[in-house]
Amino acid sequence: MSTTTSTQWQLASRPTGEPTNENVVKVQVELPELADGDVRVRNSFLSVDPYMRGRMNEGRSYIAPFNLNETMGGAAVGEVIESNDASLPVGTLVQHQLGWRDIAQAPAGQFTALPNVPGISPSLFLSVLGITGITAWTGLTQIAHIKEGDTVFVSGAAGGVGTMVGQIARLLGAARVVGSAGTDEKVALLTSKYGYDAAFNYKNGDIAGQLDVAAPDGIDVYFDNVGGDHLSAALGAFKDGGRVAVCGVMSMINSKDEGIKNSANIVTRGLTIKGFTMGSYFHLAPEFGAAMQGWLGEGKIVFDETIADGIDNAFAAFTGMMNGANIGKAIVRI
Repeated sequence: MSTTTSTQWQLASRPTGEPTNENVVKVQVELPELADGDVRVRNSFLSVDPYMRGRMNEGRSYIAPFNLNETMGGAAVGEVIESNDASLPVGTLVQHQLGWRDIAQAPAGQFTALPNVPGISPSLFLSVLGITGITAWTGLTQIAHIKEGDTVFVSGAAGGVGTMVGQIARLLGAARVVGSAGTDEKVALLTSKYGYDAAFNYKNGDIAGQLDVAAPDGIDVYFDNVGGDHLSAALGAFKDGGRVAVCGVMSMINSKDEGIKNSANIVTRGLTIKGFTMGSYFHLAPEFGAAMQGWLGEGKIVFDETIADGIDNAFAAFTGMMNGANIGKAIVRI
């Protein structure tokens, strides 16, 4: 056993609006000898996700905020390089929540062993086979209760979750799937690669008008990753009995100005709106995993990853993701 140095990112101050380099600091942490039951993991991939912006704020939420002057957490996968626990020998591939560092060390109970699947990058356990895939599946099946023949609208459709939502909706019987994204390149990918029937660039303005063109007969389901003007447009486009699965509010994450319109339609059209976080649904992971592994094996799911290299670039990868620089899942490769 030996000591080693871990490069880690810590929250130095709580941001107002968009996070900047002044809000974080990169530090070198000397790790001690392993205690009994501890393991040391060299991370291979880290996940950067929108919910992390909320954890930079102080106050009540569905997950505890990051503490100042402590290393930020998040999903990661890596390989055990030293072990004092027989259940996780050296060489074991594991997943954990000790992200934002290149070397993680903790009791074995904080790590979950993963299978080594030939031909599958471990990064997929952070995306298609991980949180983005199960979030998309859960929102559609457990929250929006998708039905065969539904018209589904997805905002933030070119992100990690959005690219999964469109494909899963189609596999579950949706008749029409439409999406919004922030560049013409992303819009083209949605229709050429990800199975969307129509898509539009929300930065061109008039989201409601563009949605009306994309879904002229109205929508049954709205999978919301954005909030704000997108939610207003969806509320105006719903058929009777429409369902909203609220996964995120990216457009409002750095602002408190919600400005939602068309809310009267919630009553007059009998709409159901339900927000969700995955903490209450992870018991469904085996059901999701069986479905997703089957679809992958049959070649029915495609995916993109936007990968930044090196722990030094973790914060830049995060801010890039928050500004829509990614296509598919945003990941840091260590």
